[in-house]
Amino acid sequence: MKPVPRRVLVAFCLAALLSGCASTDTGPAYYWQSVTGHLKLMHAARPVQDWLDDPATPMALQQKLQLTQRIRTFAVTELDLPDNASYRRYADLRRKAAVYNVVAAPALSLRLQQWCFPVAGCVGYRGYFDEAQARAFAAGLGNGLDVAVYPVPAYSTLGWMNWAGGDPLLSTFIGYPEGELARLVFHELAHQVVYAAGDTVFNESFATAVERLGGARWLAQSDEAARVAYAEFDGRRQTFRALTRTTRENLQALYDDPALDDAGKRARKAELMLDFRQRYAELREGWGGYKGYDAWVAQANNASFGAQAAYDQWVPAFEALFEREGRDFARFYDAVRSLARQPAAARQAALQALDPSARPPSNL
Repeated sequence: MKPVPRRVLVAFCLAALLSGCASTDTGPAYYWQSVTGHLKLMHAARPVQDWLDDPATPMALQQKLQLTQRIRTFAVTELDLPDNASYRRYADLRRKAAVYNVVAAPALSLRLQQWCFPVAGCVGYRGYFDEAQARAFAAGLGNGLDVAVYPVPAYSTLGWMNWAGGDPLLSTFIGYPEGELARLVFHELAHQVVYAAGDTVFNESFATAVERLGGARWLAQSDEAARVAYAEFDGRRQTFRALTRTTRENLQALYDDPALDDAGKRARKAELMLDFRQRYAELREGWGGYKGYDAWVAQANNASFGAQAAYDQWVPAFEALFEREGRDFARFYDAVRSLARQPAAARQAALQALDPSARPPSNL
């Protein structure tokens, strides 16, 4: 058997590291699950055209795949996102998520525990391709931490794997409504544009801003049925996020309160979490049986709320920057690259200036 070229091994290791799937404080077994998990995912992917030419491919999947290629072209021509091999192939993973992330936070803080990666820097999550392994690791964390495991439908290798076919479309998200499918592709491609090592909040907020801006442009040129379907989907999401944001802010205010001792904070935390779940139950009553957030709510804790903050903390600041750059995506990306090159404190100060109402992230 011929030895695997060093370039191939390095690339796969980098891909695994960048997807949050290997850490400097782990042994060979963890690296192995990272690399083999990613290899299996890449091996399962076939060019979209192959799926379209295959008579066994269901018509509904064919239509979705054709849609993704229109979205992919739009990403390049209208959003100035990278034109490369990513999202030109499709893989049926036969599971609910691409990876499963473990997050943890102290009982009286929203500050996420950090795991440090040789390439990606320190991030507030640890990923596994196998759900059982993720839950086993989460169960062993202990030390009074709030711990959560959540499914991730897609992850970006930041362009490192484009030489090997790029990040593929996955069965874990191909069934999303048109508007949400477009947003996800835009989000993951945005990670290939700018990445600040060790700053999850910056990276995810930037990608979320791109998905929102790009998603709005996509839907503006789409048909009415797609806009209506997305409006219903996004309406539920925005209502839920408003509830979680309010709860997160209330929890942060509680943990920052010097007048309460730990026992008092724990008691008040329990009240806030009970109120959160009751309010969610009320929202759910008006959603006609939609249960998409049930699993998240069932395990909601400091880790859950801390992880969610990474995706929306600086979004208004990035949107303000987009406006400042004349709504020009190329200029916007250049400005974000400039921010990414700055030290973390300077980066945060610049974003705070763009959105003075935002609180500095509690999980940095």
